[in-house]
Amino acid sequence: MLNALQVFTTVVVGLMVGVEFSVAFFVNPILGGLPGDNGLRGRIHGARLLGAVMPFWYIGSLVLGAVWAIAGRHHHGAGLVVTAAVLLILSVIMSVLLLVPVNNRVKTWTADGLPADWKRQMNRWDRFHYVRVAVIIAAFALLVAALV
Repeated sequence: MLNALQVFTTVVVGLMVGVEFSVAFFVNPILGGLPGDNGLRGRIHGARLLGAVMPFWYIGSLVLGAVWAIAGRHHHGAGLVVTAAVLLILSVIMSVLLLVPVNNRVKTWTADGLPADWKRQMNRWDRFHYVRVAVIIAAFALLVAALV
């Protein structure tokens, strides 16, 4: 049972890392290169779509990591799993305090009603997102290391 939990948790966190890495290093740069406000429209849509899904994914990953840490506390790699769970907690805190407030504003924007500082807000979100991606990559790497 623990083996299934370990594999499932690693896959769930790995997929989350893949999505967030893709957003940071591929999707947003692609959208930023589109002419006119097309890229901004894509980011607004992304804020709505991913803003609805990612909270469950982040919390679910955290819960899975915590369950693994508790269930595997007497097994090899337990310290790595606990550290990964702490990093996942950090990613949730970062999301709630730094990224979600910006995302909540972005998803209400329309092409006709943009705030004057919309580019600054997008850049701020991107900077926080890069840090969060680094945190969840580290958590994923620790989970993988705990498996071997």
